[in-house]
Amino acid sequence: MAVLFLTLLVYGLGLVLTAVGSRLSGRCTTWCCALCGLPMWVVGGTVAPFCLALPQLMLAFLAAGLSITALAVGTAVAGAVTNLGLALALYLLHPRHRVTVDRGEFCRKCLLLLAACSVLALFVRDGSLSYTGTGLLMALFVVFILVSIVYQHHFIYGEAGEAIGIHPADTAPGAVRDPAACGYTAHTMAFPVMSVFNALKNLAGVVLGMILLAGGAQALVYSAATLANLTGTIQALWAATLISFGFCLPLLAEALDHPFGSLWKRFSQRCRYYPPGMLPVQLLNSAILNLTLALPMSSLMYRERLPVGAQFRSYDIPICAVMALVLLLPPLLKRRLYRWQGAACLALYLCYLAAALLAPLAGA
Repeated sequence: MAVLFLTLLVYGLGLVLTAVGSRLSGRCTTWCCALCGLPMWVVGGTVAPFCLALPQLMLAFLAAGLSITALAVGTAVAGAVTNLGLALALYLLHPRHRVTVDRGEFCRKCLLLLAACSVLALFVRDGSLSYTGTGLLMALFVVFILVSIVYQHHFIYGEAGEAIGIHPADTAPGAVRDPAACGYTAHTMAFPVMSVFNALKNLAGVVLGMILLAGGAQALVYSAATLANLTGTIQALWAATLISFGFCLPLLAEALDHPFGSLWKRFSQRCRYYPPGMLPVQLLNSAILNLTLALPMSSLMYRERLPVGAQFRSYDIPICAVMALVLLLPPLLKRRLYRWQGAACLALYLCYLAAALLAPLAGA
């Protein structure tokens, strides 16, 4: 009992460290990039989505280096399912949210996510991620970066983009998103004075955030492996539940208007590195990066073909693909979003969770 209590304590500490470290390093990295002269459309297309997926990337990288492949794969794939089926679903279902996205960008990201799921389904049929599959996933990552940069360039310079939303008024012909109202420079951060002191302070914030993030990821790897050993369960179960849900908590706080305490609300708003209205697309970005960056990096770190267990092949990948289709089809065909898309994704996530808990598969 004492070991179990200590393990849960380490797990909680790991969650706090990864949440604080990822937000701190993301905020300071964004400012440092601006200080180096990078335009905000480059930062918005690269740094912001990368920082949002940083906890999963760090944990998958460490787990693969320690040859705990079930945690590496589970963190990446289950993290994508949780972001879509929980955080994005609740964001769409929230009655006070006026959800508005760029139709072209939203559809492109859903298609990229669907393509990543298709590559995984095709190249893990023998139980491991082939080198061809790893290469194709990395190619999709390059496409993702290019698409994100092009969109941010068009958006920040006010070039036309079709805005769609849940309410019919958001789908009026010719409706565009106003970059002055929801752009990166409007609601993301107020840049401090460009000085040596501020530069060193933010550089120290990047280093401190990465140290906290690495320490938190190490604690989560230890706690998940220990819980699996203590309870006699597969590691994929903990990747699909405690780890993925823990990483999703900060995003849930934003999706539900920060119900988890004023302290975290003040910290997350101060360290925000993407506009609040961009959360739906950022959640899609995080899911794509989990599949196109975390998995290939884990494969390279493992230095062999990365094992992908039966649970991931049977539950995670198909559920993620179905969620991508649910999110893609209404904007593509009807040119608007619906509340039922959030309900459908949430129902799929609950079915996935029930299957992972009640019918875990061997080889994970």
